[in-house]
Amino acid sequence: MADYYFQMKDLSVGYNGNSLIRDINIGINKGEIVTLIGPNGSGKSTILKSITRQLKVVGGNVFFDDTSLLKLPYKELASKMAVVLTDRIKTELMTCHDIVATGRYPYTGRLGILTQEDECLVEEAMQAVHAQELGNRDFNAISDGQKQRILLARAICQDPDVIVLDEPTSFLDVKYKLELLAILRQMAKEKGITVIMSLHEIDLAEKISDKVICVSGETIFAYGTPEMIFKEETIRSLYHIDNGYFDPVFGSIELPRPEGKPQIFVLSAGGSGIEVYRRLQKENIPFIAGILYPGDIDYQLARVLAMEVITEKPYCRMTEETYAWAAERMQTCEKVIFAGAEAGDMNQALFRLKEEAEKAGKLIEYQTSDRD
Repeated sequence: MADYYFQMKDLSVGYNGNSLIRDINIGINKGEIVTLIGPNGSGKSTILKSITRQLKVVGGNVFFDDTSLLKLPYKELASKMAVVLTDRIKTELMTCHDIVATGRYPYTGRLGILTQEDECLVEEAMQAVHAQELGNRDFNAISDGQKQRILLARAICQDPDVIVLDEPTSFLDVKYKLELLAILRQMAKEKGITVIMSLHEIDLAEKISDKVICVSGETIFAYGTPEMIFKEETIRSLYHIDNGYFDPVFGSIELPRPEGKPQIFVLSAGGSGIEVYRRLQKENIPFIAGILYPGDIDYQLARVLAMEVITEKPYCRMTEETYAWAAERMQTCEKVIFAGAEAGDMNQALFRLKEEAEKAGKLIEYQTSDRD
């Protein structure tokens, strides 16, 4: 019995017998969603094309349970694996319905005649991607985003055990990206279909994936759960980021912080400072943030955007020492923005700083965009 449902063992991939990435050893369980991430040109598509036999592997093997995928007859492979690659398929005089119906060909006879059951599966697949209205449209006449949905419907119609997708969210707007990923999650969790795909949007990869493969260099850079992979240093190293930051809490890439002598001191708590931080960054105004607890959501963004963050130990009352340091740093700033906070026994120092700023004529009380 195989340890994994789908396994790449000592796999080497590349072109014309030359290895681009070697020693790939990845085991995937049934029903898992596994996402490849990495810089452009790192070899994500090469791996996907190799495990789907679009490219000849350079070395090693790929297994379904104990069966070598490389030895499966193509018709049997087509009944087990559906493929949606970025390469544009060329069709002549085929409707979207015709394209989706090709997903049933591994199950039809030589004439490719669809049964009533096949036709029902075609309709269900088109409904799943909200493309019923495209059925009679010429495939070549629809938008790239619509084509992506039709190709996904074809893959669903194929009723595979494994579905492989290369950048499936390309050409889709936000609504359809979310719908597509929701469909893939439903297929994985309800039908036990294994999903292997590449994504450029690392925030989506973090949210949808059970496992993540980081592709960079001649070997796999890292492999593990999203919790293991989406750490600041891992993502910075993977993408060679030296002109910004990856924020693991928000799952986002942040532009570099404004440099220079801080002009603004921001008083905030509980998320009230986030809008202020981003506005100051856009206006290229260096700032100090405080007094913040490391567990505060404001802290998570301030630490990458602020020139300095003044903090207090978690679960501790803000001390006189911390207050004195914040007051000293606040005096060096031209203005103080109070973004809002709920007063409590633990954060009285924050409101003392507000009073000091008001006495000095530096205080600006910020009204967020969602306040009346």
